[in-house]
Amino acid sequence: MSQAPGPLVVLVGAMGAGKTTVGRRLALRWRVGFRDTDLDVQDAERRTVSDIFVDEGEAYFREREHDALRVALETHAGVLAIGGGAVIDPRNRALLRDHLVVFLQVGLADAAARVGLGQGRPMLLGNVRSRMKSLLDERLPLYLEVADVHVATDGLAVDEVVEEVDRAVMAHMRAHAGDEEPGR
Repeated sequence: MSQAPGPLVVLVGAMGAGKTTVGRRLALRWRVGFRDTDLDVQDAERRTVSDIFVDEGEAYFREREHDALRVALETHAGVLAIGGGAVIDPRNRALLRDHLVVFLQVGLADAAARVGLGQGRPMLLGNVRSRMKSLLDERLPLYLEVADVHVATDGLAVDEVVEEVDRAVMAHMRAHAGDEEPGR
């Protein structure tokens, strides 16, 4: 795998995996910037992801998400978190191929506890736990397809996940690029 210009790492995973929270702390640890494509879309649209889903539909949101991912991969040099559903678009999976991708894997129980009743999560309308299980099952093969590094988050505090990601990324980079370390 060759590291393309762009983010040091891209965090992927289901809602509740901790991409944004872990990403922010990882960026602080490495002394680099943090970016989240969901927040980029919200800023560009001047409304929440939930409002975009309600007002325009999922297809519209996915196009904005694709645009945000493409721009972030080209311009952001820190830690990048992407929306949980971004991997469903084959164009996005292709964009991720030349980047170091970390899959934060979360089980149903931990994801449900972290997300709660899914308020503000448009993909969880209806039976939250059932819908969440369905999304986890559908997307797992796609997360595994794009991931270079895999970190299980169940039962771990945020700082423990950050430590695991840091350790796994450093090991991956040493194995593939000869001791390069992000932000150091």
